[in-house]
Amino acid sequence: MLFTFFFTLRAAGLKPSLSEFLTLLEALARHVAIFSLEDFYHLSRAALVKDETQFDRFDRAFAAYFKGVEAVTGELFGEIPEEWLRKMAERHFTEEEKAKIQALGGLDKLIETLKQRLEEQKGRHQGGNKWIGTGGTSPFGHGGFNPEGIRIGGAGGGKSAVKVWEKREYRNLDDTIELGTRNIKIALRRLRRFAREGAPEVLDMDDTITSTARNAGYLDIKMVPERHNAVKVLLFLDVGGSMDPHVRVCEELFSACKTEFKHLEYFYFHNFLYETVWKDNARRHSEKIPVFDILHKYTPDYKVIFVGDATMSPYEIVHPGGSVEHWNEEAGAVWFKRVMDVFPKLVWLNPEPESHWEYTPSVQVANELLGPERMFPMTLAGLEQAMRRLTR
Repeated sequence: MLFTFFFTLRAAGLKPSLSEFLTLLEALARHVAIFSLEDFYHLSRAALVKDETQFDRFDRAFAAYFKGVEAVTGELFGEIPEEWLRKMAERHFTEEEKAKIQALGGLDKLIETLKQRLEEQKGRHQGGNKWIGTGGTSPFGHGGFNPEGIRIGGAGGGKSAVKVWEKREYRNLDDTIELGTRNIKIALRRLRRFAREGAPEVLDMDDTITSTARNAGYLDIKMVPERHNAVKVLLFLDVGGSMDPHVRVCEELFSACKTEFKHLEYFYFHNFLYETVWKDNARRHSEKIPVFDILHKYTPDYKVIFVGDATMSPYEIVHPGGSVEHWNEEAGAVWFKRVMDVFPKLVWLNPEPESHWEYTPSVQVANELLGPERMFPMTLAGLEQAMRRLTR
């Protein structure tokens, strides 16, 4: 049975190894999980899933294989697995508890009533005794009290639900969704090169033990500099205009980058790169930074990340004077090629859906300028691909 489960996960796009599968079997042999599908779910996920961004994919494969576990997304839909509810009730309740439920109408009545509620109810409900909601005495919902309920989402009240019906965990970690700060940090960790630089402030346990042993048992403490990510990053962020709808995700990316990279320099531009950029949008007309200064100040080992929707008139990229805010003597494409010549490790993150790119001429122009495999969508999968591109 479990061999089929192993191949089901691989067919779903997960990559559990044979050694990980053997680890799962050993854990089962030692009774780490026994007589509980929920315990087996957590154990198998811990043993077979390497990356937490794959948790949602695992959930779907698990639910498909163990057909009693139905998938629930943002709202309840479809048919309640009646046989599952019956078996769970038979399995977890004493004869006395079953008799009490039967006296109140029985599980048949409970399931039939729930089906009617799902068909009739049109919105959220709070504090009542009939509809699916929260904080009331209805047998359906959560946060209230009923001696024979089906808990749907959230935390229970009296902890006497016949069955718990909840959303899957880690839904937001599907790698096709937009990013959140935590998700971005997970992806950025692929771009790491650790080094120890600076003052020795961290205890080197191994060297201390070795040195003490060589010193006839007299304590000889050894210190080393703190280990940190030595990758250096230049971040260029498009602001204003068509980027306004993407402010939130750009803020999350900016926040994550500041946390993950010790050596981070950031600059703003509008629509496309020209001869100047800036660090403070409130003073962008008075405190500009020449791009030439950036090209001469930072070494070629810096990784460069551009963030923008690349949505504009193509003239803004390929023609002198194409900028909508000032007269640029040289085309934006000229300045961008200069940056690419100095910093070969360069990618562009685009918050617009990838399906829209082919219908936007300026995105096509920017893609041709960048070259193959340098523009990526701002999804978790896209960001991970961009980080891999920067480490080539």
